[in-house]
Amino acid sequence: MKIAIIGTGHVGSATAYALVLKGLCDHLVLAGRNLAKAHGDALDLQHTLAFCERSITVESAALDEVADSDILVVTASMPSSGHMTSRLELGPANVQLFRQLIPMLARNNPQAVLIIITNPVDIMTYLATQISGFPASRIIGVGTLVDSARFRSLLSIQEQIHPDDLRAYILGEHGPNQFPLFSTASAGSEHIVDNTSHREIFNAVYNAGFDVYNAKGYTNYAISAAACEVIKAIVYDSHRTLPLSTYLEDWLGIRDNCFSIPVVVGRHGIIRHLHPDLNRQEKKALEKAARLIKDQIDHLLLPEDRSR
Repeated sequence: MKIAIIGTGHVGSATAYALVLKGLCDHLVLAGRNLAKAHGDALDLQHTLAFCERSITVESAALDEVADSDILVVTASMPSSGHMTSRLELGPANVQLFRQLIPMLARNNPQAVLIIITNPVDIMTYLATQISGFPASRIIGVGTLVDSARFRSLLSIQEQIHPDDLRAYILGEHGPNQFPLFSTASAGSEHIVDNTSHREIFNAVYNAGFDVYNAKGYTNYAISAAACEVIKAIVYDSHRTLPLSTYLEDWLGIRDNCFSIPVVVGRHGIIRHLHPDLNRQEKKALEKAARLIKDQIDHLLLPEDRSR
């Protein structure tokens, strides 16, 4: 299993470190615009292997040298201003970056599954789906996976139940237009009700990413762990159900869009879309999220980017 990480900033480096510790591949390639940084990370991780159970080949490469990967983890991003208030602020520059990167990566890695971490992740996942030439099943945005994990973690404290035993998703946009799926949330088949205290937990989750960003200038650990969950599902073909950003031709009358829903993930990417029954409030939240995401897609992308 060969995995390449595209972009060796905070998120790319943290993801590479997590992959090595978890032993999720045989061959790891680090690639970015800063070749010295990629080389330094590769050397550091080679030294880390002395403390790991699995031997892994770790190397650095130029972006155009990345080839024949099974999984491409795209974290590359133009730098933020340092005072970012919305992930959408990264959109214009990252759209330009993806127009250069994605077609080249797709040509050189024709069988790869692409995992998109770059923000705004729903728009970047949509763009990658359109310009890669890959089937939508092989383009996966990490989306609201980390938001859902934060949600379960905070719920577990209040409910005194292990997070893995909670079935609770946050869907929609990885951003201000995400929403909790309380209508199907449960623990041990007992319904997790939509009440004031649970809504307060959701509000804390909604602000969590920017709480971290405002404190240290970036987020990297939780999103890297989330990416590793997706990677693990692909590597082991485990058919995990995860809330991820994916291209949708049509769902509930929403067409040609990209946002997070529960999907089943295996060796070749997304195997199946799951379509939970939404209550009226959740349908309105989804429609709002989809409308605003599509507005940004139409604003940021050129007609030739939307060829599907």
